[in-house]
Amino acid sequence: MNWDSMWNDYKKFLPHIDNNYDFAELLSELLGELNVSHTGGRYSRPSASGDDRTANLGLLFDMTYIGAGMKIDEVVAGGPFDRATSKVKAGMLVTAINGQELKADMDLSQLMNGLSGRKTLVTFKDGSNTFDEVIMPISSGALNSLLYKRWIKTEAEKVEKLSGGRLGYVHLKSMDDASFRDAYSDMLGKYNLKDGVIIDTRWNGGGRLHEDIEILVSGEKYLTQVTRGVESCDMPSRRWNKPTIMIICEANYSNAHGTPWVYQHQKLGKVVGAPVPGTMTTVNWVTTQDPTIVYGIPVIGYLQSNGEYLENTQLEPDVPVLNTPAEVVKGEDAQLKTAVEELLKQIDKK
Repeated sequence: MNWDSMWNDYKKFLPHIDNNYDFAELLSELLGELNVSHTGGRYSRPSASGDDRTANLGLLFDMTYIGAGMKIDEVVAGGPFDRATSKVKAGMLVTAINGQELKADMDLSQLMNGLSGRKTLVTFKDGSNTFDEVIMPISSGALNSLLYKRWIKTEAEKVEKLSGGRLGYVHLKSMDDASFRDAYSDMLGKYNLKDGVIIDTRWNGGGRLHEDIEILVSGEKYLTQVTRGVESCDMPSRRWNKPTIMIICEANYSNAHGTPWVYQHQKLGKVVGAPVPGTMTTVNWVTTQDPTIVYGIPVIGYLQSNGEYLENTQLEPDVPVLNTPAEVVKGEDAQLKTAVEELLKQIDKK
């Protein structure tokens, strides 16, 4: 890369930039010319008391509904209205917030700003009946956590149905300790008697978990504990001794490229899904002299035995499957379905 030439091409934009948000974007575009991961500029402004913060009711709405109010499609499990004392159900309308009517030309978010954790009066219409309930709305982050749990439950139910109850399902949300503990607990607890487990790594932003996952799923049974003729436990007892399969997608990043790479190259099982860009690198995200600018500096590369780095080494799945938008909006998951079929074939063949 002719860096002097790149610098000359980009510096002409500097006179037109008067804020660090745009400056961070310019840094990222300039560094994008290098075609490497884990770098770029990022704008990081401390939050202030006057910032807009849209609260959430913990409800999903029918976006095809036309008219005043919002038609409820689902009450999110774990949300403010998911309680025994609430009368709120799908099909009802939210018609007002704190006495302010929700008109047909209004956005609900206009009435929800700054209400997280504050007692809020919500008015509902159920046919010809109208009633009020007081709740504390939750933040967008809290709602996202509930929606993630909802998605995990849905995926696990799909695996249960598709496999006839033979397989378990875990998702690694991040390559961190909390995600590992969840997977470890489910695999050796809830799914202990299953024939196999699907390990889903899709949309994982990274961390460092490749060695932990390698150890967890590499168990080979060598003893059986028997109590008065009844088998009670396999050895090793702290590793998974049965078959697994791993799902990947194009949104995997960093160690979510490295972990499936280790899984595949250590021959621990098949990898199903979409190719993952080669982004297995370690980074320092550094706050500059101006604390609103954060700058990524890659510091560690991962060198293969053939002399090539994992950076920019794309990971190809053993079984390529793409999820199309048309399938996704209908709740279908071709990658998950294929993973179930492939793992069952492997188990039955063995």
